[in-house]
Amino acid sequence: MKIEILTVFPEMFDSVLSASILGRAREQGLLEISLRNIRDYSDRKHKNTDDYPFGGGAGMVMLAQPIRGAMEAARAQMRSPRRIYLGPRGKKLSTALARELAREEELILLCGHYEGVDQRALDTCVDEEISIGDYILTGGELAAMVLIDCVARFVPGVLGSAESPEEESFSDGLLEYPQYTRPRDWEGIPVPEVLLSGDHARIREWRRQESLRATARWRPDLLESAVLTDRDRKTLKELEKHDEPEDERDDE
Repeated sequence: MKIEILTVFPEMFDSVLSASILGRAREQGLLEISLRNIRDYSDRKHKNTDDYPFGGGAGMVMLAQPIRGAMEAARAQMRSPRRIYLGPRGKKLSTALARELAREEELILLCGHYEGVDQRALDTCVDEEISIGDYILTGGELAAMVLIDCVARFVPGVLGSAESPEEESFSDGLLEYPQYTRPRDWEGIPVPEVLLSGDHARIREWRRQESLRATARWRPDLLESAVLTDRDRKTLKELEKHDEPEDERDDE
């Protein structure tokens, strides 16, 4: 996968893109990520990329001209990239969307900054807008890092185990089950015995139950859209009855 990032602060990406899983994926040629400084394409004397907004208001707005120049230069080196603006009005990044993006061969990510981007640049230079959540950042750089990290996990070969991304939180609409490692007993707290049994069927059953328990406790809203089996629904009812306060059970 080839990813081009258009930004006015390329230095922000250095450590993120060179470390850990992303760094290894780039070294192995699984990800090709490059940075393009929007300032280099400004036709203004001092290479500025922003100006005051028409109609007044606080802050500055990014100019359309340098964004167009950077986008055209990036597209000239690609076949058919999917052009994305990281902004608060876009559709929210999700596991399903990350999987979809991971199937693309080329992405161009436009990082906004200041008070926003001239709408004419968005209308003519990007295909869609994606948000990483309902909050405001100082710029799109952090959002681009999150999107790249999320999408990269679904690119074949990036993770050590092909099953890893499918077993984590949100992969099937639920939160992940609890994880344990050595020692078997830590400060008097033992690892659940089922995980030491070697019985893979029981382990899968336990993990599914604990995934349902965690989701019901921390993110019950996810249960409304998760794909649940009849057995899952039965388990949720049993968990609800088991986990409710004792005084409420006594009143039944």
